[in-house]
Amino acid sequence: MNTTALKLSSAALAVALAVGGGYEFARHSVSSAHAAPAVVSPQVGSSAAPLAAPTISMPNFESIVERYGPAVVNISVEGTVKASTRGVSPFGNLDPNDPFSQFFRRFGPQLQMPQGEQMVRGQGSGFIVSPDGVILTNAHVVSGADVVKVKLTDKREFTAKVIGIDKPTDVAVLKIDATGLPTVPLGDPSSARVGDWVLAIGSPFGFENSVTAGIISAKSRSLPDEGYVPFIQTDVAVNPGNSGGPLLNLKGEVVGINSQIYSRSGGYQGLSFAIPIDVAAQVKDQILASGKVTRGRMGVMIQDLNQGLAQSFGLKSANGALVSQVEKDGPAAKAGLEPGDVILSVDGNTINDSSDLPPLVAAMKPGSKAALSVWRKGARQDLSVTVGELKDTQTAANDSTPADQGRLGVAVRPLTPDEQQQTDTKGGLLVLDAAGPAARAGIQQGDLILAVNGKAIESVEQLKSVIGKSGKHIAVLVQRQDARIFVPIELG
Repeated sequence: MNTTALKLSSAALAVALAVGGGYEFARHSVSSAHAAPAVVSPQVGSSAAPLAAPTISMPNFESIVERYGPAVVNISVEGTVKASTRGVSPFGNLDPNDPFSQFFRRFGPQLQMPQGEQMVRGQGSGFIVSPDGVILTNAHVVSGADVVKVKLTDKREFTAKVIGIDKPTDVAVLKIDATGLPTVPLGDPSSARVGDWVLAIGSPFGFENSVTAGIISAKSRSLPDEGYVPFIQTDVAVNPGNSGGPLLNLKGEVVGINSQIYSRSGGYQGLSFAIPIDVAAQVKDQILASGKVTRGRMGVMIQDLNQGLAQSFGLKSANGALVSQVEKDGPAAKAGLEPGDVILSVDGNTINDSSDLPPLVAAMKPGSKAALSVWRKGARQDLSVTVGELKDTQTAANDSTPADQGRLGVAVRPLTPDEQQQTDTKGGLLVLDAAGPAARAGIQQGDLILAVNGKAIESVEQLKSVIGKSGKHIAVLVQRQDARIFVPIELG
C-alpha cells in the first residue's frame, strides 16, 4: 500500500452505491426527527413513566458551507514537460521497430520533429486567507506550472502568481490581483480531538466545490519522507483534485490542508491526511515576509522506543525519541547529547514518539536556545541546545519562469515548394510543435501560420521579428487543412 499525493487527474469517476438494510439502520438511528421512543415495560407496582431513548443529531454543515464555501477556490494549472525527438512519416507515427521508421528518420529530415515540450494540465483546490488575494494550496498542485488560474465560486477567474512553495511541507502561497475577497478563518489544530467532525471542500476529479464530511481518525501521523509534518488523519472522502483544499471543523475554521491519501487504487479508501494549518501558516508567514523558509536542526538521528528498549534503559514507558547517532560538531554534539540518550521533552513539550521531534525542532528559529530533558543512564538530565539551520531542503522561492521557448511558443519551419503547391500558399510556416501561449490559444501541430497582425509570414526570422515588435495581444492567421481562421493569442 502506497501513500499517494493527490496528484492532478482528469479521469472520469464512476460511482457504484450499494443501498441496503444497513443504510436504513444508519439513517434512522442518527435522525432526531424520526427517532421513536423505546418501549419500556413498567415494573409491577411501579408508577414511573417509561423513559425515552436518547437521540443523536447530525451536525449542521449547511451554515458552514454557506458562509465559508465562497472562500474555497478551484485551481487549474498548465505546464510543459520535455518531449523526446520523434520521427513523423506521411503514414503517421510508426513503431520504432518498423523498418520504415528508420527510413523516414534518415531520409525525411524535412519531416523530423525537433525535441520540444508537451503541454500538461491539471486541477486542484485552495482557499483564500486574506481579502487582498493570498491563497494557500499544496506545493504539488502548482509546482512546475507555467500558468496558474484561480476560479472563484462567483465564476470570476484570475491568473495567480506563485509567491513561493515549500516542498518539505507541501505548502504553496499564491496571490491574485483582487480585493474584498471572502476568507476563511484559521483554527487551532491542537484543540482538535480524535472523533471530532470535520468537512472538506474542494474539486475532486474536477467537480468544483464538492463537500464531504467525516471525523478525525488520528493526529500527529508520520508518513514516509514527510518528517516535518504531523499529519491529521481523517476518514473524509478526499480524491485527486481535493489537493490544497481546506479541512474545516464545526466552527468553520480551517484546521488542515488536504494533501495525501493512503490507497491501493489511487482513489479514496478511507485514509486521508491533512497538513495541520499551524504548520502551513508558519510557512505562509515566512514566505510572505522573506520569500523563503528556514528551519531549525539539532543534528541527531533518532528512532522509536519499544517496550524492550524502554526497559533496557530503565524507563517505565516507551515514550521519547531514542538518539541513535549524533552529528559530529553539530548543535546536539556541542550541547553534550550522546547516542543512547532518550529525549523526553523540548521546551516543555513532551515527546511521546520520535515523530514528534522533527516538526518541533524544524519550527524553531535558527540561533535560538532549546531546553531538552533527556534520560541518560537511569536519570533525567537537562541540556540546552543552540538550534542550527537546516540547509538544502526547502524550495521556497518561486522560480516560475518557463524555459525560453519564445513569446509565441511554437517550433516552425518553412514549407517546401511541393508543400506550398499542395496547400496553395506562397509562404507560411508549418507548426512542428506548440506550447505556451500558442498551445493555450489552440494552435496545433500541422497548422500553417500565414500571417501575424495582417502581415504575411514567409520565414522563421520574420516571424521572430514580428512577434518581438508586437504588444501583448496578436491575431494569427492559421490554415488548418482547407480552413483559414484568425486565432487571438495573449503572448507570454
